[in-house]
Amino acid sequence: MRHKQKMLILIVIAAACIGLFLFYGLPSVWEYALPRRFAKVFAIIVVGTAIAYSSMIFQTITNNRILTPSILGLDSLYVLLQTGIIYFFGAAKLADLGKNGNFLLSTGLMVCFSFVLFFLMFRRGGRHIFLLLLVGIVCGTLFRSLSSFMQMLIDPNEFQVVQNKMFASFNNLNTDILMLASLIILAILVYAWRYNPYFDVISLGRDQAVNLGIDYDRTVKKMLIVVAVLVSVTALVGPITFLGLLVVNVAREVFKTYKHSVLIPGAVLFSIIALVGGQFIVEKLFGLTVTLVVIIDFIGGIYFIYLLLKERK
Repeated sequence: MRHKQKMLILIVIAAACIGLFLFYGLPSVWEYALPRRFAKVFAIIVVGTAIAYSSMIFQTITNNRILTPSILGLDSLYVLLQTGIIYFFGAAKLADLGKNGNFLLSTGLMVCFSFVLFFLMFRRGGRHIFLLLLVGIVCGTLFRSLSSFMQMLIDPNEFQVVQNKMFASFNNLNTDILMLASLIILAILVYAWRYNPYFDVISLGRDQAVNLGIDYDRTVKKMLIVVAVLVSVTALVGPITFLGLLVVNVAREVFKTYKHSVLIPGAVLFSIIALVGGQFIVEKLFGLTVTLVVIIDFIGGIYFIYLLLKERK
């Protein structure tokens, strides 16, 4: 089956999932329910696109199929920030910030942390991608340890507020900031799309990319910044660890091509199908008794173990 046919099938499945989510069980007072469902679907598409695109780029520049941008520690930094605000100032301060202020603060600090990390790692020649990953793992571990320490000391009632921030949720969306997040992601995607042919060459490895005329170090630096911004914007809903790993590798298995002009749209469509379909199952089948991120992390964790065993062979 050709790539265009596979892509068309994915588009049809994604459209069916979106239509089912929007109109299934729609109450008679649809003027209230339908706009809320539209906002939720729009947020899912925005977040799914950001996660799929950032994960695909990150795996390409690291030349590793089992890594995701969460290895840089940004997800752990987000949880640490939410925990730290409640630990030092109380849950009332987090409420005073509002959803808009919290989103802008979280995104700004995550992007600043990424800039500082990249500057320190690349200022002496730009060949420190694996050192960057190692530092990211260490920072992520440190952030998680600090978060756990503070969570043990805070009031149990305030811990419930922290726990709500630790898991991604599409039920209490920040619709006021949704348009701003969409514009940021759209601008990033427009900027990065012209680098798709570069990704095809970079996937061959650093030496081959340099020999074929790619300014490898400069391109990698730019794309790491793109990844950092995309991951930071997903603070709109919270951390989703294994989604990028899952959809990117499924797209690679389905399309079996090196062309990122095919792989990236495929991964985005798989991401939308997984999120919209998963959210529909969580709401209609499980009655919101479980969260979507739990299901995604469970399936993604199993698939991660499968990839480890496959790479070992």
